[in-house]
Order: sequence, then structure tokens, then C-alpha cells
Amino acid sequence: MKRNDKLRLAVVLLLAISAVAAYKVQTVPEMTKAAKNLLVTLSAEQKAKIQYPFTHAERTNFHFTPGPWNGVGRQGLPLKAMSPDQVKLAHALLATGVSQRGYIKATTIMSLEQVLKEIEQGGQFVRDPDNYFFAIFGEPSDSGLWGFRVEGHHLTLNFTVNQGKVLADTPAFMGANPAEVRQGPRAGLRVLSAEEDMGRALVHSLDASQQKIAVLPGAAPRDIRTGENLDIANIPDFDIQKPTGISAGQLNAKQQAALVELVEEYAYRMPVELADATMAEIRKPGLDKVYFTWAGGMNKGDLHYYRVHGPSFLIEFNNTQNQGNHVHSVWRDLKNDFGRDLLKEHLKTAHAN
Repeated sequence: MKRNDKLRLAVVLLLAISAVAAYKVQTVPEMTKAAKNLLVTLSAEQKAKIQYPFTHAERTNFHFTPGPWNGVGRQGLPLKAMSPDQVKLAHALLATGVSQRGYIKATTIMSLEQVLKEIEQGGQFVRDPDNYFFAIFGEPSDSGLWGFRVEGHHLTLNFTVNQGKVLADTPAFMGANPAEVRQGPRAGLRVLSAEEDMGRALVHSLDASQQKIAVLPGAAPRDIRTGENLDIANIPDFDIQKPTGISAGQLNAKQQAALVELVEEYAYRMPVELADATMAEIRKPGLDKVYFTWAGGMNKGDLHYYRVHGPSFLIEFNNTQNQGNHVHSVWRDLKNDFGRDLLKEHLKTAHAN
């Protein structure tokens, strides 16, 4: 490498490191600023719909299907009830909670509602790309306790913030229907293609003895196991404390790298410093504590399911509905969804003082 090329590379790396460092410092302030920028534009009626006390039970509601549930629809303020300028500010808030990759996935999932509307032609559910709801819990602050949620069909993102830090960015759900658009001007679009293709490539890389450990007998389950508002510690027919399948310790180096890359595809939907912290937590007990499980067919178009399960997290991916063209995927923090455990520790420490 020529001296000038080395110098240029060093400058690029220095700028990249500086950008990451700045991003780490700015994430919560940007969240706070974006939330306040949106709130200040709202009417009293709009604000009453979007803002809740932090302790409100709505904060831990978790939905990703069209609803309603027990006769109650989604709560919060939908994009369709906002002015064009307010919609831009709502998207700015969403963008603070996810990476560029995550923002593209999220907004593309929203746009699939228009594709569904055209496919279903007056079906059972209202399909509307503007039927995505924003909710803010508590008062946005760089030092206080608050959070926000973005929720609609096939998209649920939850963020809990305290004392300038993001305590939790889970549960996080992304789905796609259709998983692959097969007609019209957007034919070929697969918003969650990486998640599907990487999982399939990993199971195909396993030899016969490895597949015997990793692949469950029988058909794939009809959906993810950690469904809407289920207690992740008490899921029917699924012990959250006992991962199944093949551990990373039973994989060769290339397969281990593929498994890590698959996990990173989910983790880095979020801002880089949150994803870096998540990956560090996953690596802490050792990769041998991370398990991969597959169920169903292994060829494209087959109904299938997989999960990646470690001490601190659970990823699930399911493509069994609509003849294998309807994806559900979720990331759960097994101890700290909605910031629960960290909040308990914070309250215990605060009261001790």
C-alpha cells in the first residue's frame, strides 16, 4: 500500500471512530430532543393520546397483529392523525431509536400495508401505511426516566431511557406480509431477506450429525412462541431457561462466524452503541451458551422456523403463514424487556439512598 493510501485510510478510520464516539454521546439527547420537538407541535387532544405516565400499564403492552384485542384497539397517536410536519417529526423520533438499517426495514414494513391493501381488496383488516402509533411514557429528559414506543401491524419497537442511558430497546418485533412481493411494481422486494437467507444458509451448512441436534422433528410451529403479551418465563411447551438445538460450541469456526453474523443482523437494527453493548452481553458467558434451533423445511418456500437462544436473549423467526410468505421475527431480552430488571435495581438503589 502506498504511503498516501495508508494516510488516507488512517484518516478515514479516525473519522469513523470519531463519528461512532459522537454517536454514543448523542443518542439519548437526540431521542429527548426529537420527542420534545414532536410534543410541542401537538394539540391538547393529540397530546392526550400520545403521552402517558411512565408507570401506565400501556407501556408494557406488546402487540404486532392488526387487532383489536379484547375489543380494544391500538393506543397512542397514529401517523394518520398527524399533520405532514408532525409526521416528519414522528419519523425523526423513530430514527433516533434505530440504525439506518433498522430505519429502512421499519419504514419498508410500514409501506407493505399498501401492498396488502391492493392484494386483499377490501379484506377483513384496515391496511394503511399511516396506521402506525406513537406513544411517549413520562417526560422526555436527558436525565429522567421515560420511554417511547412505535407500534403497528408487524412493527413494534420499545425504548426505555433513564439518566441519559437507554436501559432497554426490547421487545422488538419486525414482520413482513408479504415476505416477498410477487406482483406489481415492487415485485421481488423482501424486506427481511437477510434474516431468512442467513438462517437457511446456516442450517444448510450443518452436516448430518449437526442437523440431527439442531433440527426439531415435525412441522414448524405456526408462529413465534413469544407471542403478544405472553410472559416469556411461562411460554407453553417451551422452557425459556433451557435452550434447545445445537450450541455454538458444537459448530466449526465458519459456522460460528455465520451464527454471530445472523445475531448481528438483528442486533444492529438498533444504534451501534446499543448493538455493541448487546453483543458484548451475549459474548460474556461464552458463545458455547448460544444455541441455534431449526424446524420445518430447509428450502426456499418451505414453511420454517428458527430461533437463536442464549442466557440473555431470544431471537425467533417464523415463516409459516400465507403458504410460507409471511414472516414474524422478534428479539426479546430475557431479563430486561421494557427495562424491567434494570428499573428494579435503579429503584432499589434510589430508595437505599
